[in-house]
Amino acid sequence: MKYLLVQPSTRITGAVEVPGDKSISHRAIMLGAVATGTTRVRGFLPGEDCLATLAAVEAMGVRVQRRAATEVAIEGVGLRGLQRPAHDLDMGNSGTAMRLFAGLLAGQAFDCTLVGDASLSKRPMERVAQPLRRMGAGIETDNGRPPLRIRGGAPLRGIDCTLPVASAQVKSALLLAGLYASGETTVHEPAVTRDHTERMLAVFGQPVRREGLSVALAPAGRLQGTDVEVPGDLSSATFLILAAALAREGSLTIGNVGLNPTRTGILEIFRLMGMDLAVEPADVPPGAEPVGRITVRPSQLRGTVIPAALVPLAIDEFPAVFVAAALAEGETVVSGAAELRHKESDRIAVMAAGLRALGIGVSETPDGARIQGGPLAGGEVDSVGDHRIAMAFAVGASRAHAAVRILDTANVATSFPGFAALVGQIGMRVEERGGGDGDARG
Repeated sequence: MKYLLVQPSTRITGAVEVPGDKSISHRAIMLGAVATGTTRVRGFLPGEDCLATLAAVEAMGVRVQRRAATEVAIEGVGLRGLQRPAHDLDMGNSGTAMRLFAGLLAGQAFDCTLVGDASLSKRPMERVAQPLRRMGAGIETDNGRPPLRIRGGAPLRGIDCTLPVASAQVKSALLLAGLYASGETTVHEPAVTRDHTERMLAVFGQPVRREGLSVALAPAGRLQGTDVEVPGDLSSATFLILAAALAREGSLTIGNVGLNPTRTGILEIFRLMGMDLAVEPADVPPGAEPVGRITVRPSQLRGTVIPAALVPLAIDEFPAVFVAAALAEGETVVSGAAELRHKESDRIAVMAAGLRALGIGVSETPDGARIQGGPLAGGEVDSVGDHRIAMAFAVGASRAHAAVRILDTANVATSFPGFAALVGQIGMRVEERGGGDGDARG
């Protein structure tokens, strides 16, 4: 089993960039595959999740050229040009890939099955399967969980759907299925979620209409291949931002990072906690993903009540919020975050258990937790194979009173390949161990 061994550190400094945005990379590959013509993706994230998406479109007859680790050219086959794969499509650890492919493949002419690893196989899929069935799709789950068996040839119809829980993945799946439906597909969200799918559909020539919390798509019948620039992933940058804020000295600048307003809730939360950070947006073409530079300095964090409105805008970053709360002065209260129990792990329970193991007082609630800030002891925590939990504890360990060993960390590569090396460049003391491949120091 791979694990991280992290020693305390005091100085974080440098100017770096983080790997490409995972959410945008998934969508660029999928839409490029069913577009007409060539799509060139620069800044592609070569992590295991996105490589699973790449392998899946290749298995369905799409020609892909890897011109460099982060540059991909996709020869699109058109909306109805995908071919039946010779085997099940393995989504690995990626819930995003599985749910979005469910929508994209619901309108195809062939049968296929989507499978995943042990963690993904425990995640709920009826939340996406049920509304797709309303559109006419033939989808079966295994008691609500993967594998997903999709029967091809079903005619789809547009629906008007109100989501019970804010979910960019479910919204995106319905919009992708809407490309193949008769009539308009409209999705009403209970709260704003990331809008990468809507933005990218427009770039590929498919208009999407947004009014308040509603998104509507009337199929144009064709996507056109295009060039996609993938910015650095703000979710990955979050761990470096927190590391710099927790340091005693130094200053860190992260360049070319995505600043999509549906993703920047984490920056607002960090500011509420007293973090000293500055954001400098860059000039981008109309409709493009916002990008910019973030500079962070050592900060004395304070506990706070996390506003419910910010939760959907930072849902993937909450492992880092838990760690920030553990090292802040006073109490932090998280609520309205029940979705955290349905991620790669039950992130509320796993974060609470890990923080308690390091001496922090945490009381769980059904949809969040109360975290009492205090000194972080050394010791051992289990990330249960959840990449964001592993990285959050690694950053927190930089301010612990002794070394911290974080177990089951192989899945860090799903979203942040080279994590240990990059945080080592800015001053953290991290060793990758185990897995039978020797030790790597970052």
